[in-house]
Amino acid sequence: MTDMLNVAGTTAGFSFSRVSAMVRRYWYLLRSSWPRILDLIYWPTVQMLMWGFLQLYVSQNSGFFAQASSVFIGAVLLWDILFRGQLGFSISFLEEMYARNLGNIMMSPLRPTEFITALMIMSVVRLSIGMIPVSFLAITFFGFNLWGLGLALVAFSINLLLTSWAIGIFVAGLLLRNGLGAESMAWTIMFLFLPLTCVYYPVTVLPFWLQWVAWALPPTYVFEGMRALLIAHVFRADLMVEAFAFNIVLFVAASLAFIKLLESARVQGSLVQSGE
Repeated sequence: MTDMLNVAGTTAGFSFSRVSAMVRRYWYLLRSSWPRILDLIYWPTVQMLMWGFLQLYVSQNSGFFAQASSVFIGAVLLWDILFRGQLGFSISFLEEMYARNLGNIMMSPLRPTEFITALMIMSVVRLSIGMIPVSFLAITFFGFNLWGLGLALVAFSINLLLTSWAIGIFVAGLLLRNGLGAESMAWTIMFLFLPLTCVYYPVTVLPFWLQWVAWALPPTYVFEGMRALLIAHVFRADLMVEAFAFNIVLFVAASLAFIKLLESARVQGSLVQSGE
């Protein structure tokens, strides 16, 4: 069994057709269940409305937020890109565990890099299904146009997606090694970053020693850049470059961790025993 898995991991060449086949598989699973699609739209909508109405209240009772009334909505929508990007990646991976299909996938010609690529594509697909309608609801209810951020939105989204994929890859490795006993990590790990990435407040609010931790996390630069854009109307390209550099380090570290955890899962035989 181990030899067969090693062969699967070393098949020469990267096949876009195999990636496409996996993406189609996940797309068919997604579109066959309306509750899955509803879930993608429901939670971002609830968050946007909750924070949007809070923003309206604060902006009516505070001079500062009257000048920067879009900060909350912008933070909520960008946080959803980060959170839903990781969750979309992890849920597609969990679909294989629920179906007890990981062993079959790893014994097929599908390479791990192709599998990960397919999961990243589905992350974007699932994120788009949820975020596009919610972004138009934000315009309708609160007059906040996420698309009006222009090229800044592209820079924000790329950096947030890179972080979400890196975390998703690491979680996938944990799931491979520990089975569904580590399932809770897929749902909760991103919330560990919520207070440290300064989604709703500037880094200066944190204790000085925690600020060093915050600046080591790529999303912090994105949310600081978002506030600079919405409050001071300045696009901080330097922050985006720094975020990208940290993301590369994070992505490489997560990929190496995934490889090590995959090798460990092969040795321990947990690929074909993906239960608790």
